Amino acid sequence: MNSGFTGLDWSIIGAYFVLLGALGWFLSRQKAEDTQDYFLGGNKMSFWVAAISVLATSQSAATFLGGPDQGYRGDYSYVATNIGAILAALFVAKTLVPRFYAMKASTVYELLGDRYGVTAMKSAGGMYLVGRLLASGSRLYMAAIAVSMILYGNINADSIVSAAFIMMAVGFFVTFMGGIRSVLWSDLAQFAIYIFAACTVLYFLWVEIPANPNEIISALRHAPDGQNKLQLFNTDFDFSAPFAMISILTGLVLLNIGNFGLDQDTSQRLLTCENAKEGTRALYVSVIVAIPVVWLFVSIGQLLHIFYDRPDLMGSQVAAELSSSFNGERITIFMHYILNELPAGMRGLVTVGVIAAAVSTINSGLNSMSSVIVQDFYRPWRERRSSPDERHYVKAGQVSMGLVGLGLFLMSVLCFYWQRYTDMALLDFALSVMVFAYSGLLGVYFTVVFTNRGSTSSVVAALIVGFLVTLMQQSYVVDMVGLPDNWKSLAFSWQLCLGTLAAFLTCAAVPAPETQGELSV
Repeated sequence: MNSGFTGLDWSIIGAYFVLLGALGWFLSRQKAEDTQDYFLGGNKMSFWVAAISVLATSQSAATFLGGPDQGYRGDYSYVATNIGAILAALFVAKTLVPRFYAMKASTVYELLGDRYGVTAMKSAGGMYLVGRLLASGSRLYMAAIAVSMILYGNINADSIVSAAFIMMAVGFFVTFMGGIRSVLWSDLAQFAIYIFAACTVLYFLWVEIPANPNEIISALRHAPDGQNKLQLFNTDFDFSAPFAMISILTGLVLLNIGNFGLDQDTSQRLLTCENAKEGTRALYVSVIVAIPVVWLFVSIGQLLHIFYDRPDLMGSQVAAELSSSFNGERITIFMHYILNELPAGMRGLVTVGVIAAAVSTINSGLNSMSSVIVQDFYRPWRERRSSPDERHYVKAGQVSMGLVGLGLFLMSVLCFYWQRYTDMALLDFALSVMVFAYSGLLGVYFTVVFTNRGSTSSVVAALIVGFLVTLMQQSYVVDMVGLPDNWKSLAFSWQLCLGTLAAFLTCAAVPAPETQGELSV
């Protein structure tokens, strides 16, 4: 155990788990009788609950740990990525959400089944499962970093593995019985907890820095390395900078279209609303609320820069040197601060915020991946043989949830080594792993929306091409194959652009069969 934690800290953490257990028990009392209820909440969820769940899912541990890391290392340009999110939300609300509701879809990949057939639907669902395994596994790894430091005072491999297993068990418990209804309401509670914790840290940092506001602002504007850490819009024409404006208006728009409209993890929440109007309202609210949330976490990192790197402003009050427990690991700067600088009680509260952000990610991944496995794969296979009642598919969803949990746990272990090999910042790493699946899915769905072309075989080929184009740009593949080093310089946002273009051209290269119908809205 970390000796810096007091009995008060552990009491707060214990109270959180008691609250989480009580919430899980209460939500599980209303058992889902069919898959419509288990995976979509019977389309009776309020838009604001869905909106907060979307926000909690998309932000979560990646923002709680990665946002301060981004602010500590860089500037405010990550906040500007919300421009890409707004543009993406407008596109998804106008072109995709109405189609999903018109066909009463349980998963967004049923749209491809209507257009190209069951094989295309399963292929897209399979690519989503691969992508979500990567994305949720990376977020579980980030949460494990925090929990590992709390429990063991280090981020060694064995500690990360143990912490990841604990987090997965907690997420599984919250999700198992109540389905998506449990996920949405627990997301609301988790969101409130981790936002309150972040506000507490920001306030505590502000009062701990003895400099006045003008001095802090001036120090951020003129950092020792010549960087303006208050810069919001990065207008450099730099293809290696993922948060430059040219990247935000291209690759980050595509990334958010994939997240809001093609990723079952997020779009499933939009489909729990009563109709398309409520679903789009939930999407818009989540995007707007995300702006101050991202600003909050990046601002924590900005003040951490003052606290640790500007002794000229901290004066005699600073004992803010990175101790040996930090071991040069920049990725744990926020957790290092929590464990070593915060007073008793507050330390436990903020740690609960980290765990809450992580659980929000885990339970959403479990439910959405389970819904795709059951609705797009298992149900069609089972109904060709017999017609069991709906309770059978609810139980199948619970079983698949256990398998998904095991997969996410194993992926989080892999991410421990993956992130260290690439030496990417946490936020960059969490976003970059989503590109593998999104490239092919975006190319295929753009073909559906903007053309009358494509076939089952071209859908399958496009999904594979999008994945491979992304894979060939990864640093470990470049080193392994011996490709030119400049292949590694493109930011993940541009990798997504190239992968999407290649997938779109592949899918649209084949004319649609004459018998192939198109969904009307």
